[in-house]
Amino acid sequence: MQPLDDRTAEKIADIVVDRGGPYERKSYELAPLLGRAGWSPVPEYDGSPRVHWLAEQLIENRADPARIERFLCRVCDPREYDDGKAAAEAFRGEVNRILEAEGLVISAVGGRPVLGELGADGAAHYSEPDGLEERLQRLVLDKVAAEMLVNRLTDARLCMRIGAHTMAVIGLGSLVEGVLYAVLTERDEKVQKDGFINAHGKKVPADRVGLAVLLDTARENGWIQFDAHRFLGPVKEFRNFIHPRQEVVSQARLDHDTVMMCWGPIGALFNDVEERLATAGG
Repeated sequence: MQPLDDRTAEKIADIVVDRGGPYERKSYELAPLLGRAGWSPVPEYDGSPRVHWLAEQLIENRADPARIERFLCRVCDPREYDDGKAAAEAFRGEVNRILEAEGLVISAVGGRPVLGELGADGAAHYSEPDGLEERLQRLVLDKVAAEMLVNRLTDARLCMRIGAHTMAVIGLGSLVEGVLYAVLTERDEKVQKDGFINAHGKKVPADRVGLAVLLDTARENGWIQFDAHRFLGPVKEFRNFIHPRQEVVSQARLDHDTVMMCWGPIGALFNDVEERLATAGG
């Protein structure tokens, strides 16, 4: 994602404030909106005109594409509105009208807003979320583990580049597994106290826990939302292709598009975890 043009930022801010519209945001609602989008620290509203102030925040933070992406997705998130999906869809339509000039589009996938690149066919095409190395190193406290996960990300990129699609999706699945394991064991007090519990209510040793339990635990403990949990389902299935029999049974034919499809769920995972940490002041 390239930095947004100043005029794009101004137009987005105007849509979000919705002066005189049915979803008008008051001055005291702007900073909390940024907070719910995972911005930390949350900028303090200075009393200047609302659209100008919000556009200024977007322009000043455009060097952090992950932060801008979380904001754009939050504006189009049903959780943000009393009217839920109806309001979110109205904002998504208006935001996409402006983002078209930037070659970007926000899609609703499984009820979740996800930022993608706008293809020549008018469809959303997902690509690797921006700044993953830096985001990994912020989320994972253990530096050795963080470096290992960055290496896995690099390996997945290399596999994708040379057309080793099966190994690429396995690598991305292992990346998700590693991030969730690190976040839950390092930051989740319930996991630190009680350990991991599977769907049958039985305790699972930390050194035996799999991706399915990690995803369920992350959802139950509020690290990822329900729609992100569902969105990550295909990544979990691809991760199982490390066992050749699973790939034979599924008869899947993995290609470049399959790999690119994984980036949307991975972006949703990072956004949810970052929002949770920002809300908690972590």
